[in-house]
Parts: sequence; structure tokens; C-alpha cells
Amino acid sequence: MTDSVLVAMSGGVDSSVAAALLLEAGYDVTGVTLRLWGGESDQGCCSAADVDDARRVAQQLGIAHYVFNLADEFTAGVVEPYVAAHADGLTPNPCIECNRTIKFDQLLRRTDAMGFDLLATGHHARIGPGGQLRRGADPGKDQSYVLHMLSAAVLQRVRFPVGDMTKDEVRRRADGLGLRSADKPDSQEVCFIASTTSRGGFLADRGLTLTPGRVVEAGSGTEVGRVEGVELVTVGQRKGLGLAGGSEPRYVTSVDVNSATVTVGPRRDLLVDHVTVTSWSWVTGPMTGAVQVQTSAHGVPVDGWLEPTGVVRLAQPTRRVAPGQSVVAYRGDQVVGGGPAL
Repeated sequence: MTDSVLVAMSGGVDSSVAAALLLEAGYDVTGVTLRLWGGESDQGCCSAADVDDARRVAQQLGIAHYVFNLADEFTAGVVEPYVAAHADGLTPNPCIECNRTIKFDQLLRRTDAMGFDLLATGHHARIGPGGQLRRGADPGKDQSYVLHMLSAAVLQRVRFPVGDMTKDEVRRRADGLGLRSADKPDSQEVCFIASTTSRGGFLADRGLTLTPGRVVEAGSGTEVGRVEGVELVTVGQRKGLGLAGGSEPRYVTSVDVNSATVTVGPRRDLLVDHVTVTSWSWVTGPMTGAVQVQTSAHGVPVDGWLEPTGVVRLAQPTRRVAPGQSVVAYRGDQVVGGGPAL
């Protein structure tokens, strides 16, 4: 019997080619596009134009296409935590939360309810034996970092058809198929914040009152600047702090929302020898020992040692991870797991 697969089609080139590849491989393919954000949006994967693009690609491929309205779930699972993280002085990861709560939770539930065997997306990642999560073939487009929370049980029901391809190969395949998404640029920004809206303006519209704060030097506590909202400042930030000239660049080393204080210091003050993760999500189960740690979607991995406590000891002094930012551990190209930094 032919497996049936529900393909999440964002309107972009990756998910369009994913659907085409599955169709060529003989799967019974149906496309679905998620309507996630009811507010103003002109970028990312939440705009009305993206829904239209996905529908037209489905028509080109000759497959059925549905639109699921998950706006309420998206607000509760992604937007509200994003606002709450800023209120607490943390660095949010909205794309990770969208994958966790929407694409591989709510959408997987719909996949089951509609009787499909599998769920597929256009992510650049690969799935190994036993539900291992591995890096995508294209280092520059690898998205395994934002999928680290997926368990082996989930991954065995998922397909990433473009994970073995480079982005150039994906675009060439789309062009060869005559897909309208072949030349569509990748989304880059937070999809629910329009390009004409500032982050501070968006948060204010969602009920967050920004707190003016002091910028002080580490050690001396001398005030050297002011910020309009401490909730908008993140560890490692250098610009936008209103600092007077100094002998060397200064970076944010800590943010204390309660006292409305941002502490800055030289780059060496950012260097740490370990990172603590508050709650690990494991792909195939808890692990310890040698790992490589990545702290941003396309960051350079750093060698480390994962202890039973969940702390990662780093092989060399490394720039501090902003609290709330995801830390993902790898062994080679295999994702071990990850979670938010303390």
C-alpha cells in the first residue's frame, strides 16, 4: 500500500520541492498551508501571499491542498511566549517554539486525525536509523538546530525530502519543474513582526510596557549610558546602548530587568568555560560525554563535555550564551539534544 503523506507547504521553494520529490517517489501527497498570524505581516512565512503561493504550487503539481487556521494556537504557543521572554529579560527563539508547538505538535495531530501515514516539511535536515536527527547536507542551510526538540518517536513519522540536497540543487530542481517558487527568497526575520514595525512597537502593542534602564560598567558600577527598554537588550549586544566612546568596545554581559540595569564590559568579560541548560530535550535519550555545542542557528560548534547534571564544560573559553537562547549538542552531524541556556 502506498504511504500517504501530508506536506507542510509554506509557499517557499524548499517545501514546494519536498512535495514534488515525494510525488515522484510514489507517495500519495497532499499539501497543507498553515495560516498562523492574523496580524500585520509582510515577511517570513506568515503572509497571505505565502498561502497563495503554496496553493498555486499544489495546483501545478496536481495535488490536493488545504489551509489550516492555527492562529489561536500560534498566538498561545509562539507569540505570547515571545513577549513573556522579553518581559523576563530572556532571548526568545520563536522559530524553535513554532516547530515545537505548531509544526510538530498541532500539525502532527491533524496528520493523525486525517488518517495520513506521514508528515513532511521542507527543512534542511536528515533523519537517520532509529529516528536520529542529523544535519542537512548543505552546511549553510542546515536547520537541525531549530529541530533539536524532536524525539526519535516523532522523527520516525516525519520526512525531510530536501535534507540531502544543497539549496542550489533545490532551486535547480524547482526551476526544472517550472515551479513558481523557484526564485523566491528565503525568509529571514521574525514572521509575525512586519518590516515597518519595530520590535519595541510590537511588544508595546502586545501589552508590554518597556522599562527605561541604566547601563553600567562591570566592576565599578559607573553609569555610562541609558536604554529605552531593558527588555529589548540581550547579552552580547554591542550597539544601541548609547555609550560614550571608550578605549575598547563594550558588550552587554548581563541584563537585570528587576533593577532596570544593563551591565557592560570588554569582550573578555563575555568569555565562559561552561554553559548550563535549564531543561534538556533529548532526541534518542539522555547522553553524557564529548559533544560539540552550537548556540545559534548557524553558529560555529565548540567542543565540550556534557556532564550528568546537564552542564556543558567547554574546551576553550567561549562567548556567553544569552539566557533563553537554545544550546544544541551534537556528536558529529547527529543532534544529541538541546535546551535553553540559564
